[in-house]
Amino acid sequence: MSCSPFDLRDYFFGELPEEGRRQVDLHTKNCAACREELHALKATQAILLSVPEEEIPQRIAFVSDRVYEPRLLLRWWRTFWGSAPRLGFASAAMLSVAIILSAMHRPVPVAPVASVAVDVSKLQADFSRRVNEAVEKAVADSDARHQRRTAELLAATTKRFETQRRAERAADFERLAIVDKYARLERRAAMFPESSR
Repeated sequence: MSCSPFDLRDYFFGELPEEGRRQVDLHTKNCAACREELHALKATQAILLSVPEEEIPQRIAFVSDRVYEPRLLLRWWRTFWGSAPRLGFASAAMLSVAIILSAMHRPVPVAPVASVAVDVSKLQADFSRRVNEAVEKAVADSDARHQRRTAELLAATTKRFETQRRAERAADFERLAIVDKYARLERRAAMFPESSR
């Protein structure tokens, strides 16, 4: 530790302003301890600069490294796929084998089959018959659906009409009973005028 008001490392690396550098120069001329510390910094820098730069090892080898090595087949596979010439040679070899095999296994030519005479008019007649049958079936199904629906609607309407007619008949009988009751009362009043007073 120096007795200078400034840090000697800042002075050594040139990070002090000019005024601070002058003060440290004056101080180191008179102070032996600070001069020693400044010489130690220079010696350390010289030693560090003399060491050659080496690449930092990626990992440290152990006795058990064989455990982490990939199997022989996996190493060969990676080497094979990593090499463009080997890959090109393998592709060419496979193509050659495919060409040779296809040449050896040519299909047997098939004898031409006698053409079958097609009767177009018979096909058209059959087609027309099938279309007519399908249309007739669709029309019959549609008619049956409409008849069922009409029958259902007619039955519902008849039932509603019958219910309404019964209700009206019952109302007519009630009115007729009331009129009959008033008629009896009037006849009685006409036959026995004294009892009505």
